[in-house]
Amino acid sequence: MLEQVDLKKTISKEEFKKEIKPLRESLTELDGPIKQAGLPVIILFEGWGGAGKGRVISRLILNFDPRWFTVVNTQPPTALERREPVMWRHWITLPEAGQMSIMDRSWYQEVGTLRLEDKVDDLTNLRHMNEINSFERGLTDNGYLIIKFFLHITQKEEKARFDKLKSSKDTAWRVTPDDWCRLRQYDKYYNVFDEMLEYTDTPWAPWHAVSGMNDEVRTLDVFRIVNDTVHAALRLREEKKAAGPQAASGIVQPGQYHFLAMPKLEDIDLSNKSLDEEDYKKKLKKEQERLSELHNRIYRKKVPVVIVYEGWDAAGKGGNIKRVSEALDPRGYQVIPVAVPSREEKNRHYLWRFWRNLPLDGHIAIFDRSWYGRVMVERIEGFCTAEDWQRAYQEINEFERQLCDWGAIVIKFWLQIDKDEQLRRFQDRKNTPSKQWKITDEDWRNREKWPQYETAVNDMFQYTSTDFAPWHIIEANDKKYARVKTLKIINQLIEKRLREGKHHR
Repeated sequence: MLEQVDLKKTISKEEFKKEIKPLRESLTELDGPIKQAGLPVIILFEGWGGAGKGRVISRLILNFDPRWFTVVNTQPPTALERREPVMWRHWITLPEAGQMSIMDRSWYQEVGTLRLEDKVDDLTNLRHMNEINSFERGLTDNGYLIIKFFLHITQKEEKARFDKLKSSKDTAWRVTPDDWCRLRQYDKYYNVFDEMLEYTDTPWAPWHAVSGMNDEVRTLDVFRIVNDTVHAALRLREEKKAAGPQAASGIVQPGQYHFLAMPKLEDIDLSNKSLDEEDYKKKLKKEQERLSELHNRIYRKKVPVVIVYEGWDAAGKGGNIKRVSEALDPRGYQVIPVAVPSREEKNRHYLWRFWRNLPLDGHIAIFDRSWYGRVMVERIEGFCTAEDWQRAYQEINEFERQLCDWGAIVIKFWLQIDKDEQLRRFQDRKNTPSKQWKITDEDWRNREKWPQYETAVNDMFQYTSTDFAPWHIIEANDKKYARVKTLKIINQLIEKRLREGKHHR
């Protein structure tokens, strides 16, 4: 791709002035339409040191209202950021709907300069590039616009610019030892960049390789591409709005994974799944002590654990989580209750709020409800389109695959009770003053939709119970039995990982 860039292209000062004026006027008029359309825009710049990224960003942002954009200067990951999945630090900087994020370097560091400097092997690098393609596809499918620039210059030009910066005390600091090292290995970095551009040049987020040799040419090319791309995206939104809701294909494509056979909810046997009080106390204590010891070991080995709780209303998720957390060091875990998304969360990709709450390596995150709301309550209540929830199975599987590749143990529980047991617990809550806060009108409305939820849960099992993150069904008509079983599964999976020796990347 880089060989196709015309590095000899120039333009006269007069022609530049003539062409830049209408472009600036058109770009200045974009703030309102972007805001009104709720279009989140990401404009990222990659390229050689000294290719003019900072200069063109400075010129570009002068066209926009500073209230609606953020400039993100992406540095190599810190020690803390390296304790999270590779894409974590990029997820948390996503702009809200109607705003722009302008990035001086981006998630391409991991498959560009850092690929050589961190000595990333080819297999890991390929995985990172696949994660990037999935990330960008997921964003654009959910309404984001991504515009990607790579500013290209020759080795000779890069050296000349470094020498010029070095010649002044006021600018010498801008050229680092790493910059000089990359200059000396220009050919190696060229091959890495070219492979990166080719592999991640997708229909949903194509690359624009631009010459950085001439300031005016670079500025015009960037301004023109941003202007044309944003206007095209706004027109497409208007056309879709005018056309009205489109029928979904009805085809679910959960991705190329190995899925485990799962029973239908109606086929789960809840009989003979109970413990008497004495047996419960003995087994609970044993499993909690076991988990407490394992918590120390996963911290030492830097193994992250992500536990997901889903289940029927009143299935006992809260009490179950309490018995798990009792065994844990409070400094090493967090329980994340998932409720209706806030305004800030609604204005971003639906997975954003879950990425923000991932644990550090060696820590445990317990989600009381999770990203599976997309394919259950949001599907049933019409909070997202059919196309949204049908697409979400693949997005969720990709998310969990990345967690496992990072080194996390992903444990997913479905707490199953029958309809009669749920009614008994609802009535108990209603008639017990200290429990009345637990029962709401929404719980009763959800109960009326039991068949729809059964269908949604069965689909969820079918399309997301992968070999790397399978579902574990917990028979929960007896809360004591359910608590012990979940603890046993958690302990078994942690012990299995420790025996395998697959730890944090």
